[in-house]
Amino acid sequence: MLTLIGNEWLKLRTTRGPWILLAVQLALITLGAAGPLSNMPLDQAATATGAVAHVGLTSLVALMLGILVVAGEYRHKTITDTYLGTPRRSRVVVAKLAVATTAGAGFAVLGAGLSLIVTWGWLTAAGHTMPWSDAELWRTVAGDVAWNAAFAAIGVGIGALVRNLAVAVAGSLAWLALVEGIVGQVAGRDVTRYLPFSAGTALGRLPASIADGLPQWGAATLLAGYAVLFASAAVAFTARRDVA
Repeated sequence: MLTLIGNEWLKLRTTRGPWILLAVQLALITLGAAGPLSNMPLDQAATATGAVAHVGLTSLVALMLGILVVAGEYRHKTITDTYLGTPRRSRVVVAKLAVATTAGAGFAVLGAGLSLIVTWGWLTAAGHTMPWSDAELWRTVAGDVAWNAAFAAIGVGIGALVRNLAVAVAGSLAWLALVEGIVGQVAGRDVTRYLPFSAGTALGRLPASIADGLPQWGAATLLAGYAVLFASAAVAFTARRDVA
């Protein structure tokens, strides 16, 4: 298993896609942090927390990363060689899950570090201090990292189940951008807060979710459940389906 994980890390490091996604994520985090810092009072700790919370929103990038780890191999026809080298396909999927989840969390850690630096620099330039001792700030950072890790794992599951890279990406974005919103309009917040993206906003402590979203521990448990569900389905279906 360690060899498989090492092979997956090698693939991740030596292809352009993950690096492009990381660059996009860091750019989005920088731009996202500028919003609260430009429009909210700089003397309040909530402003810094709101700026850092954008790390959670970029979990969409982690989701794309997870999809790419699996569906990207189907697109480039390298998955056949991967399975020939390791006939027990479930082990390959588990290795991809381990690598993608760790990479998703790593992306978020880098993003959180960048957002903290940007926020600190902005506040310092304006004559204010960074609320380093604020517990809510660090709860948000921890939640954002966990949100990214969970979405990366979910992405691996989606990529393994769908296998077509374009369809998997488009379907995932459509669900997050449209379906959850439509469900919210029809069924209300009591239902949507149990859906993946809404649970993520509660885990990442986005201001809009604090009032009526799940508690952070509940959101973490729910997202972990989604990740396990998608991962289990991916392992089961990959072992039974033809590669083509």
